[in-house]
Amino acid sequence: MVTNSCKILMIFPLFNANSFWNYKEACDLTGARYPAAPLGLITVAALLPKHWDVRLINRNTELLTDEAFAWADMVMTGGMLPQRNDALHLIEMCRAAGKPVVVGGPDVTSSPDLYAAANFQVLGEAEEIMQDFVTAWEKGERQGVFEAPMGKTDVTKSPLPRFDLLKLDQYLHVGVQFSRGCPFSCEFCDIIELYGRVPRTKTTTQVLAELDALYALGYRGHVDFVDDNLIGNKKALKLFLPELKRWQTEKNFPFEFSTEASINLADDADLLHSLADSNFFAIFVGIESPDTDTLIMTQKKQNTRRSLQQSITTIHNAGIFVNAGFIVGFDSEKGNVASGMIDCIEDTSIPVCMVGLLYALPTTQLTRRLLAEGRLFAGGEQTQSGDQCTAGLNFETMRPRRDVLDDYRMVLKAIYEPSAYFDRVRRLGRMLKRTRTHRMIKGDLRSFLRLLFRINRAGPGTARHFWRMLLDCALHNPKALPYVVMTSALYLHLGPFSRQVVREIDQEIATIDQGHWQKPPLQEKPAELVLQPA
Repeated sequence: MVTNSCKILMIFPLFNANSFWNYKEACDLTGARYPAAPLGLITVAALLPKHWDVRLINRNTELLTDEAFAWADMVMTGGMLPQRNDALHLIEMCRAAGKPVVVGGPDVTSSPDLYAAANFQVLGEAEEIMQDFVTAWEKGERQGVFEAPMGKTDVTKSPLPRFDLLKLDQYLHVGVQFSRGCPFSCEFCDIIELYGRVPRTKTTTQVLAELDALYALGYRGHVDFVDDNLIGNKKALKLFLPELKRWQTEKNFPFEFSTEASINLADDADLLHSLADSNFFAIFVGIESPDTDTLIMTQKKQNTRRSLQQSITTIHNAGIFVNAGFIVGFDSEKGNVASGMIDCIEDTSIPVCMVGLLYALPTTQLTRRLLAEGRLFAGGEQTQSGDQCTAGLNFETMRPRRDVLDDYRMVLKAIYEPSAYFDRVRRLGRMLKRTRTHRMIKGDLRSFLRLLFRINRAGPGTARHFWRMLLDCALHNPKALPYVVMTSALYLHLGPFSRQVVREIDQEIATIDQGHWQKPPLQEKPAELVLQPA
């Protein structure tokens, strides 16, 4: 048995540059290089033997040098669908150099055949199977597949992530995790396929230890709870939040938190105010569509049992602002859907809206249904050129494809026009009832001055609408100023990005109008395919 130390180079692959999520300009304002740190890889690093030497290269923030590559005995990589192209490239690099490579993460778990060239695959959650991999490696094995049962991992065994491997100043925020899994069954979502429908939570001691570690490293500011639905297990969360508030109070509130949650958060006033008291300031909510028929068809019924406008207003009034996701391309859409979606976004005063085209992810109920109906396109598995903003509709739509694309471009043009965007920010600034003042950290003033300089160069009319909004917030709700400044900074990315996407959609529409668009071949329905809910 080999017991010598092993030199591990963890490489976080590049995300595709053409993405809603890269926030390049906002990062540049603060001196950061990428929004989020690779929490998955540094968690895996903590599962490796203590005598192994581990280094981390994030290809989104730094160069992979020949020296670093040559140093390693083994490379570990992997990530999400928008990282697929670079992850496959890294595997090719390693195989060409005779360097053993291990791949893990959501995308290889969903599409393992695409990653067959890797020496090792770690499929599913790593906590309970990494020891099997380590044992195999130390026995001299140089190939294998290690798979965890879906949604069964005991997250109370998850180790303290190796935050020390991060260059913390490279990121807009750092992530921690409280729970995995989601109790809902949205047809298009792969979270329930990867992590199950029974949310599993870490202990309070675990999460506070992670915050202690970040605090000890000198980190201050934005911490994101990366849970796909933080309120999936409300009972456990309600026990955790008072301890989180106590920890924050003892440390003089060094962190501001964001997360993702379902809209039914607005129904629980006590839970909502506990989040605000713990210094949560932003929540991402998947609204998807204002159309009730669409929500029912996609099994997102939780969004139909309440007024979306009132729910979002309730969250804003608690001092937490909402970012939201919307999707165009559902089968149930009838006629023009753009006006209803635009009205919903305006009525809820949500500035930052991730509006995407429906994409059938590899392991979802939607994909199984489209396969059974013979409507899923073939040939798109090998590459991923963007996110759902530009790479969606990988199937034969029920409505004419041109109509879907036209609705999509109409929504993007309307909501990211400067006057519309900053008017929503202005209304948000009036509604956001923050009880705690934002704690200034190093670099905040510099970032604000950079914003003032760049907003004047952000396109016709942008500066005028920004200054009108900023003055309104200063007069009516000054505690909300740091948060309207944050959303204004994001416009430096969202404005140009939306216009770029509109140009690409215009080109596709022109191709259709000219009769040059050719429908990709359809995937054959597997004989053994059986449709059943997750």
